[in-house]
Amino acid sequence: MRLLLMSDTHLPKRARELPAPLLAELPRADVVVHAGDWVDEATLDLLEGASRRLVAVYGNNDGPGLRARLPEVAHAELGGLSFGVVHETGSAQGREARCAARFPDLDVLVFGHSHIPWDTTTATGLRLLNPGSPTDRRRQPYCTYLTARVDDGRLSDVVLHRLPPR
Repeated sequence: MRLLLMSDTHLPKRARELPAPLLAELPRADVVVHAGDWVDEATLDLLEGASRRLVAVYGNNDGPGLRARLPEVAHAELGGLSFGVVHETGSAQGREARCAARFPDLDVLVFGHSHIPWDTTTATGLRLLNPGSPTDRRRQPYCTYLTARVDDGRLSDVVLHRLPPR
């Protein structure tokens, strides 16, 4: 099972549209994960229409329309692993312990908010993934997204993709 993970698209404030390399990944993905801060409903409509399966949440910058359509926390069983998706996890300091305590039954937690790519594993074995942002690099050198594979209860081939400057 091939996964496409993104967050913090902030359209149309940070970019007019999703980058072409990210859009090219959509037909290849079995599941698309979006960890919030869409800003516009058109991006949600696009991903719902183009994805085989979408697992998504709203973020702190998402208004009432998106909040009515999306949960704050999403859960999905993907390829034998228990995934969770949430926008905010708090500061980087203490993140692993906080997330392990809050989500003890998950194998993988995808989050956003910081626009900073993140890939760590907690002491309890919870994998934490933040794909960064494909449209707003903030203090990062590149805009980014993640792809990964899940097969037989194993997460593999987690790749951070750097997007070319606009």
